[in-house]
Amino acid sequence: MRVFIVGAGGREHAIVRALRRSASAPDLLAAPGNAGIARDARTLELGVDDLDGLVAAARNEAVDLVVVGPEAPLVEGLADALADAGITCFGPSGTASRLEGSKAFAKEIMAASGVPTADHRVVTELDEAMAVIERYPTVIKADGLAAGKGVVIAQDEGEAREALQSLLVERRYGTERVVVEEHLEGEELSLLALCDGERAVAMAPAQDYKRIFDGDRGPNTGGMGSYSPVPGIGPDEVGEIVRTVHQPVVDTLRGRGMPFHGVLYAGLMLTGAGPKVLEFNVRFGDPETQAVLPRLRSDLLDVLQRATRTGGLADATLQWDDAWAVTVVLASAGYPASSSRGDVIRGLDAVPPGVEVTHAGTALSDGDVVTAGGRVLNVTALGPDPGAARDAAYAGADMIDFQGKQLRRDIALRAVERVA
Repeated sequence: MRVFIVGAGGREHAIVRALRRSASAPDLLAAPGNAGIARDARTLELGVDDLDGLVAAARNEAVDLVVVGPEAPLVEGLADALADAGITCFGPSGTASRLEGSKAFAKEIMAASGVPTADHRVVTELDEAMAVIERYPTVIKADGLAAGKGVVIAQDEGEAREALQSLLVERRYGTERVVVEEHLEGEELSLLALCDGERAVAMAPAQDYKRIFDGDRGPNTGGMGSYSPVPGIGPDEVGEIVRTVHQPVVDTLRGRGMPFHGVLYAGLMLTGAGPKVLEFNVRFGDPETQAVLPRLRSDLLDVLQRATRTGGLADATLQWDDAWAVTVVLASAGYPASSSRGDVIRGLDAVPPGVEVTHAGTALSDGDVVTAGGRVLNVTALGPDPGAARDAAYAGADMIDFQGKQLRRDIALRAVERVA
């Protein structure tokens, strides 16, 4: 069995590690990979935007399954191109991937599916956008892909105008329209589900931390840490969310001729009126995957293969370790506004067994592992309770050093306080 993982981040490294635990002992390839993935899989020098090259490599390597990590190639139609070449892919079609590729499309699907979300308007002009804002804070979202950084929570008129100027006038992220929506109050929750075109099967819930600084201060990032499970979100709550959020969307997409095969990630706000969807992603979350997959006791390869077949998950149940998992992200100097590259990373060999370090923005240079910008490493530990997992994760993170290393110190602290 040969599996080809597309991507170069911590999410992809976590997927590689989970696939290595499969009873099938698959032969693993990855493109482009990173310094850590290269130790666990054979890597190919292909960018995630080289769709033709990726399809050719999958064909030439006689790949049995392609697992696509990042959203951009999915939105561009990599799953379709692979299907046309007769290659099985875990990941949705380009049309179904519009759930992440267009915030406006996602809102349309939510409305058609009866899925609860924030009140919103889709606008194309700055003055029009300012006119629809009724109160502050308000949320302004770029319509297209923005690497997790296209959301601004504007506290006043000045911040709103500045964000809209950047998005609609200066065309940051290439967007031509934005979604302006009400600011929801509550606590965020990430719930991923595996989908086979007909059914959504929940994975373990997680919470992530999007802001760069402790206390949820500073600009949004791709994610600075995560933990799983989540206090107060047990099997009953998970089942209700899948019933009211994921499954209706799967049903609507199937009815529109775009069956969803892959991961449907719901970013939720737990409001006083119940869970409401903030956004949908069409792939494994990052860094949620780094905390969720180490807890998975089912064979990941088996369930991914089943999800590629219509109805393949009909009788599937996922088994989870009772342990808690905490993931701490180590980011490069200047992130998220800029990124430092080429800084030597020290201390990786000092991290004790049982603490998993997955690589994200890393590369090899003259025999050294160096930073390659953005989020650099993820340090994940399991424990019998969130406090033990958190302590072990931070102990491991503190053994690693590179110039300008950034990390939050409050990952999973709320879980520790609630479980104590």
